[in-house]
Order: sequence, then C-alpha cells, then structure tokens
Amino acid sequence: MEPDTPAEGTEAAPGIGVDTLTEIGRDVAGQASTLLETLLRPWNAYQVAIALGLLALAWLLRRIFADRIRRWMATREGWPTWRMRILVVMHRRLMGIFFVTLIWTVVWIMREVTWPSRSYLLTIFAELATAWLFVALSTRLIRSPVLRTLVRYGAWAYVTLAILNLRDEAASLLDGIGFNLGDMRLSLLLLVQAVIVVTALVMAARLVTRTTAARIERNEDISPSMRVLIVKLMQAALYGAAIFIGLRATGIDLTGLAVLSGAIGVGLGFGLQKVVSNLVSGVIILLDKSIKPGDVISLGDTFGWINTLGARYASVVTRDGKEYLIPNEDLITGQVVNWSHSNEFVRLDIYFGTAYDNDPHEVRRIAIEAASGVKRVLTDRPPVCHIVGFGDSSVDYILRFWITDPTGGLTNIRGNVYLALWDAFKEHGISIPFPQREVRVLEGSSLRTAPLD
Repeated sequence: MEPDTPAEGTEAAPGIGVDTLTEIGRDVAGQASTLLETLLRPWNAYQVAIALGLLALAWLLRRIFADRIRRWMATREGWPTWRMRILVVMHRRLMGIFFVTLIWTVVWIMREVTWPSRSYLLTIFAELATAWLFVALSTRLIRSPVLRTLVRYGAWAYVTLAILNLRDEAASLLDGIGFNLGDMRLSLLLLVQAVIVVTALVMAARLVTRTTAARIERNEDISPSMRVLIVKLMQAALYGAAIFIGLRATGIDLTGLAVLSGAIGVGLGFGLQKVVSNLVSGVIILLDKSIKPGDVISLGDTFGWINTLGARYASVVTRDGKEYLIPNEDLITGQVVNWSHSNEFVRLDIYFGTAYDNDPHEVRRIAIEAASGVKRVLTDRPPVCHIVGFGDSSVDYILRFWITDPTGGLTNIRGNVYLALWDAFKEHGISIPFPQREVRVLEGSSLRTAPLD
C-alpha cells in the first residue's frame, strides 16, 4: 500500500507538523520521566529533602524576624524615600532572601566536604531561587500592576527554562503551534517574542516620555497649552514607533494592516464620530490656546478651573472638590466663560438697597470703603458704587470690585463684601429697608376677625 502524499499541485503547510509535535511531546515526557527517576535516587532524594528543610527554616526565620525588622523600619524617620521603598520591597521577600542565603551556604559547604555530584540538585535549586528572587525584586520597578505581573511571570518562565536547559525544546513546541496567514506563518513563539520586544520598547518609550515631559513642564518659555500639545504628540510618536519597530523586529509583516485600516475607517464612519470629534477638538483647543490648564471657566452650571487637558476630555475641578470630565467637543461648540483667558482680573457685582432717609453720597462712600477693606479685593483697581434705581422701598445701588484669584471662589468673596457692608451700615446708622404694607379701613366698612380655635 502506497503512503499518502500531498495531491499534485498543492504544497505542504510550512512549520512543524503534528508528528513533529508528538515527537517533541514524547521527548519532553521522556526527560520528565528521567528527571523523576533521578530525583528518586537516594542521594538526590536527600538533596530534595535538604532543600525542603531549608525552605521550612527560611519560613521560620521570616516568622521570627519580620516583626522586628518592621519595628526597626518604623524608627527610620529621617531616611530618604527611595531607601525606605527598597527596605519595604526587601521586607516582603524576606523568606526568599533567607532561603537563597541558606541554600548557597549549604552548597558551598557540601562542595568543600563531598563530591560536586552530591550537591548538583541543590545547585540547580539555588540558581532557580536566586533567579526568581532577582526577577521579583527587579520587577518592582514597574509601576503598572498588569505589566509588572506579565513581565514577572514571563521572566520566571524564561529563567526556569534556561537553567533547566529546556529552551530549545520549549521554542520548538511553541513554534509548532500556529497557523498560516497568507505568506506569513503566525506561531505562538512569534507571538511571545513580539509581546516581549514590544513590551520592552514601550517601557523604554514610557521612560523617555516621562523624563522629557517633566522637562517640558518646567519650561516657562512655552505656554501651558503648547506644553500639553507637545507632550501628547511626543507620546503618540514614541509609542507608535515602539509598537511598529517591535513588530517589525520580530518578523511580523505589517502590510496586512491596510485591511485593518479600512475596517477602522468603516468603524469611524459609524460608531466613533464622537471619539474622533473629541480628539480633533482637543487638538484645536491646544493650538488656539482658548483654554489652558489653570484657567477658570464656567460651562452651564459647572464653575471651576482646568486641571488637565486630555486627548478626549478636560478635567475641571470645582470648589467643592468635584472633578468634572468635560468632553472637548462641548468646550468647542458650547458657550464657555473663561474668567482668566486674557488676564487674571475678574470683576464682580453685588446689589443692595438703603432707605430713602439716608444720604446717597454718604452711602456710596461708606460702601466703597467697606469693600476696599476686604481681603482679596484689589485696591489698585478701587471699587465703585452707583445708583441703579429708585425702588418701592429703597434706593438701589450696584457695587463693583475686582479680584485676581477666581480659583479662591466667588461666592465667598461676595459674602465677605456683603458682611463688610452690613457692619459699616450698622456703624453709621444706615438702614436696609424691607417692603412695608399699610392697610386702611374705609369709612362705613366693618372689620371682622376670624375666631381662634
């Protein structure tokens, strides 16, 4: 019977076949079986028992010294922050530090006393424990919890395979799991390599953007809005370059992104209009400098100052501590009151009335003096007071004054000025009238009162 062959005119799929994967699996299983048999040998079993005993001893040492070290750390008040962070990280890994110290000590003693083969497994355990401890300590430098976990477990897997000399078998196994996409083969090994390279480049780009952004933020020669725009453009360029270079470095063909870009275009046409509108509006705001971080704005019922300008929204912090995330499109299409657009001066108006018996000239003078004595009211732009009408019960006035710190609040400064007017009017005998009604009983009419229950 003739063996099966590919049909004429067809090609075998590139990469590793099922038979090869089966062979690799049998090879790995054979090595695992050999390792198990090796561990069951008397002296190797002793080494495993020694390692387990050292692990238990490291746990016991941690139980004894953890609280003492924590109390000692609490007394180091004058130490720099970076040194305290190192101590905290080391304290969390006390068991690993004790175990590495103990096992390397035992390995050194056994090498001096017995043959090297008697400490072979202990050496492997010591190398694994040291590598795992180094990975755990070094990955603490990564702030993102998700990225830190990904890098940590990936590094643990890599160093384990490297120490056990299983990298070639693992690479062959991962390379055999994949599929063809046109002329390119996508395998699990290629995906892992792409994730590692792209992650490393993105981390480097993030470090560069943070360092450069800090320098740009300290540059007083650049306006706040331009600083934000420069930082955003730099972040987009560096992150995009990191992803592009990482994918190209791993051998992934990016010509297929043309199809993806077409799909993205269709998505933009249907469901992402608002997102794109907010992105474009954000760029326009940064370019025309109509709104910048630190400006005090009013939009509808929201009054506060711009905290940050993002790619999609602006963060507005109000006096009561609330932070509103306002889409950039609303800042472009809506009517926004920018209290500090061209300068810091803000004029406030308050209205009050006095009795007709009081001299209006004296009232104006007293009101101006009272407002001028309030903190935050500018004296180089003195307050003014004018009569705006003769009401039914009072002479009506308007008092206008200037401030330069609207972020300090508007309601509170108005309240302080009203309180100063109250004190000044009370001191000078000026009365604030209230509506009065006079009821007359006409001749020939009778007045009846309702009985009280």
